[in-house]
Amino acid sequence: MAIVVIRQDNKIELWKNALQNADKTIKVYSYLEDHPKEDITMAVIWKHPRGSLSSYPNLKCIASAGAGVDYIFEDDTRPKNIPITRIVDPYLAGDMSEHVLAVILAHLKNLNTYKLDQVANVWEPKDYLRIKDVTVGILGLGELGSLTASDLSSCKFNVQGWSRSKKSIAGVKTFSGAEEQKEFLKSTDVLVCLLPLTPATEGILNKELLSQLPKNAYVINVARGGHMVDDDLIALLDSHHLSGACLDVYHTEPLPKSHPFWNHKKVHMTPHYASVSDTSSVIPQIVENYKRLTTGEKLQNLVDSDKGY
Repeated sequence: MAIVVIRQDNKIELWKNALQNADKTIKVYSYLEDHPKEDITMAVIWKHPRGSLSSYPNLKCIASAGAGVDYIFEDDTRPKNIPITRIVDPYLAGDMSEHVLAVILAHLKNLNTYKLDQVANVWEPKDYLRIKDVTVGILGLGELGSLTASDLSSCKFNVQGWSRSKKSIAGVKTFSGAEEQKEFLKSTDVLVCLLPLTPATEGILNKELLSQLPKNAYVINVARGGHMVDDDLIALLDSHHLSGACLDVYHTEPLPKSHPFWNHKKVHMTPHYASVSDTSSVIPQIVENYKRLTTGEKLQNLVDSDKGY
């Protein structure tokens, strides 16, 4: 039994070494080196090349190296009926919450606009908003969304959240199901998308949904680029229905230089770095699941293949 690490970035050796250091008895390989494919029982992956999982005849677990798993389901060549696990990391959720708080405060106090004014040598004081003046709506109340909602509530924001099924979070007004989504949207001044990307949520940030937000609402997408219909967002920004947007995720990453987001004054961008899995906090979960795999115990943090998350 052995683990293979499959990634398309410069972190393969980092993850390989971290796994080996966590347990010297585990054999760990990079998918780029020669290795006995028949020995591989677990693949630790992040945005793997399509088709790269199909060459392991004895694979028993696909372990996402992050909280997201949408990229796994997009690979229709992956071995079917194999358990998929994801990372549940308190640091990941905390980092996301801090990022969202920073983005919202920058919006309320016009910090992004002032930066543009600085570059243009413009001195123009602007009215600002206070925390009590806005209602933040969290679209998606999973691990990340729930903590973000709770943290914002602790900072005295008016916070509400929407999810597919009913959730209860102290200090947060919650909505659920299609029948309550319209009411949630019409009272949301700052919309934060933290939904999982599934066939049901792909393209959900479209003209129909975003138009239901109040005039001058602000949109933050820190979930997946596939949630956003880019042209619809630009149209609503240009028509002044939306006051701005801050995006951390995109359909193609890195974002192509020709994309209109780069030069749009109402779009503020970060390079998909709102929260990043730290090997020191997530490797123990993967090692624990590998040991469970060897003994036949139930795996932790299993993904529901029917739901896609």
